[in-house]
Amino acid sequence: MLTLILIVLPLLVSISLFFVRNERWARNLALAAALVEFGISIAALVQYFLYCHCQLLFRFEWLSGYGISLKFGMDGLSMLMTLLTTFLIPIIIYSSFTQKVARSSTFYSLIILMQAGLVGVFTAFDGMVFYIFWELTLIPAYFIAAYWGGENRIRITLKFFAYTFTGSLLMLVAIIFLYFRTPLPHSFDHIWLYANNLNPAEQVWVFLAFFIAFAIKVPVFPFHTWQPDTYVTAPYSGSMLLGGLMSKMGLFGMIRWMIPITYSVLNRTDGLFIIFPLVGIVYASLIAIRQDDLKRFVAYTSIAHLGLVAAGAMALNSQAMQGAIIQMVSHGINIVGLFIIIQYIEVRTKTTSIGELGGIALKAPRLAVIFMIILLGSVALPLTNGFVGEFLILLGLFKYYWLYAAVAGLTIIFSAVYMLWMYQRVMLGNTNAVTENFTDLSWKEMIPLIGIVIMVLWIGVAPGMFMKLAENGVGQIIGVIR
Repeated sequence: MLTLILIVLPLLVSISLFFVRNERWARNLALAAALVEFGISIAALVQYFLYCHCQLLFRFEWLSGYGISLKFGMDGLSMLMTLLTTFLIPIIIYSSFTQKVARSSTFYSLIILMQAGLVGVFTAFDGMVFYIFWELTLIPAYFIAAYWGGENRIRITLKFFAYTFTGSLLMLVAIIFLYFRTPLPHSFDHIWLYANNLNPAEQVWVFLAFFIAFAIKVPVFPFHTWQPDTYVTAPYSGSMLLGGLMSKMGLFGMIRWMIPITYSVLNRTDGLFIIFPLVGIVYASLIAIRQDDLKRFVAYTSIAHLGLVAAGAMALNSQAMQGAIIQMVSHGINIVGLFIIIQYIEVRTKTTSIGELGGIALKAPRLAVIFMIILLGSVALPLTNGFVGEFLILLGLFKYYWLYAAVAGLTIIFSAVYMLWMYQRVMLGNTNAVTENFTDLSWKEMIPLIGIVIMVLWIGVAPGMFMKLAENGVGQIIGVIR
């Protein structure tokens, strides 16, 4: 029942927010609802462990004549993704309070609607229901970027919509095809879809449809071209939603749906498709080094880091897949933290140009320390959240093929180079005309960043709970593919 509440509550709040005309009431209601949602997810986590890692399941026969049921559940994978979503949404909402938002009731309604869609995606165990919530998340993401975005927002968001909608249609075709290949009476239930006995040619076509749909959402090279412009033009809340949560939908789809159904394609092609994210790691890292805009810089670093996660997910062994799941959580936390800091910098300096900044640490020591902790998490320093997932991914990739691990290992080197280079130019050195009047973070501004820092250190120092949840999710997938 808690799983159902996690979906229904934000849907109801989203509808209610459309009728709130007072800006302060709208944002406070959105924040309160998001905090309640996080509390419910914690209750679900406690219940999950109390019942010895048993999956929390809700099922209602919706369109039984067509094999569609409202089947939602929480295994370890769904639990981690739901916790990530409900943890980050309040932070994203709170961080938007630093700037005045036009039509705030609509803005926060769309964020809460996106939360409902994300939880639906991460907990759906019916293929058609998964697709419905997948599409639902596209609606608020598009309007947030299109209405509250920056320069050229219409053109850029149309490109984003065209990419993601095309991928969604391919996925829908694959799901419907799998449905008609299930025994009579046909069903979209994940167990039935997993059990499909496809011939090699059918497996390839289904795999390609899934791979393109999920690779666009991550994004994986060469399906990434929509991402940098969208991250730059979207408002900060939109960039956080896209980078911190929406990108995880693609990785989640690979692990939950693509791999259990078409894993034999990855086996037969000897890891050919792992090459795409590996190329993306090198490509995006080299471009990130040359970036001057902070938002575009974070966009390219995200492509590189998520490329490593995608490679780990497709390595088809428990270590790499477990590392991919943990790294999905870590990346979501880190990128939201980075966007919050960039937002605070732009509010104070009116610029995101790296070349125009410098010496901020002299004026804002609290910001400098928090920025460094989150940055070290992104670099995967031991005892930070980034290290746990990257270590497991590299270990699993080495077991799969040592050369892939060697290329993937460049992530650590590249990320240290571009992250520390960026920090040096933005935070260190002498102040200039742009930064000489920079003020340090207030305690109110530090609230969301403190939550981020706690998670960066908690996952890095004591990852046991997260490892258990990831292990549970991986165990079920590995059981299917073996």
